[in-house]
Amino acid sequence: MDGTSLDRIRDSIPDYARDLKLNLGSVLSVAGAPGLNERQIWAVAVASAIASRNPAFARALEAVAAGHLDAAHLQAARAAAAIMGMNNIYYRFVHLVEDAEYQTLPARLRMNVLANPGIDKLDFELLSLAVSAINGCGLCVSSHEKKLRQSGYSREMIQSAVRIAATVHAVAAVLEYQAEAPGVPSGAQAAA
Repeated sequence: MDGTSLDRIRDSIPDYARDLKLNLGSVLSVAGAPGLNERQIWAVAVASAIASRNPAFARALEAVAAGHLDAAHLQAARAAAAIMGMNNIYYRFVHLVEDAEYQTLPARLRMNVLANPGIDKLDFELLSLAVSAINGCGLCVSSHEKKLRQSGYSREMIQSAVRIAATVHAVAAVLEYQAEAPGVPSGAQAAA
C-alpha cells in the first residue's frame, strides 16, 4: 500500500466496503471516538492493525499514526499486539477447555510488558482490550473491561476502543482480500 495519509488508505477501500471507508474516517477522530483522546485513538488503531495481520495496512496506518503518537505509544501499541497475541491464545484455551484445574496452574509465560508497558498502564489495558476483542478471547476481554471500568473508564470510552478495533480489523481484511484477488473489481471498475 503506497502513501501514508489516512485519505489514501480510505481511498484504497473498495466501493463494496463503503461503510468501512466512512467508519474509518469517523472512529479515528475525537468526535467519532467519544471519551478517548487523540493519543488513545491512534494507539488503539495501531495495535488493532498489527493484530489484524495485514502487514501492508498495518505499516500504512502506523505511518499515519506517527504524526499523532510519540515513540513510547507506538512501541506500546506494538507490544500490546505482541503480548496479547500470546495471551489471547493461552487464556482462550484456559477458558474453553472446561477443566478448572488449568486455571490454577501458573502460565509460565513471560509477560513483563504488562508491568512496565512504557505508557500509562490503563492506556495499555485499553490497547490490550482492543487486541483481545480482535483475537476473540472472551476471558481477556472480560478481564480488561472489568479493570478499565473499576479504574473509572466509562462504557463509552471502552466502546469507542472496540469500535476502532472492529473497523480497523474489517478494513485490514478487505484490503488483504483486494490484494490477494487482483481480478476482483474494487470500485469504479465494478460499475463499468
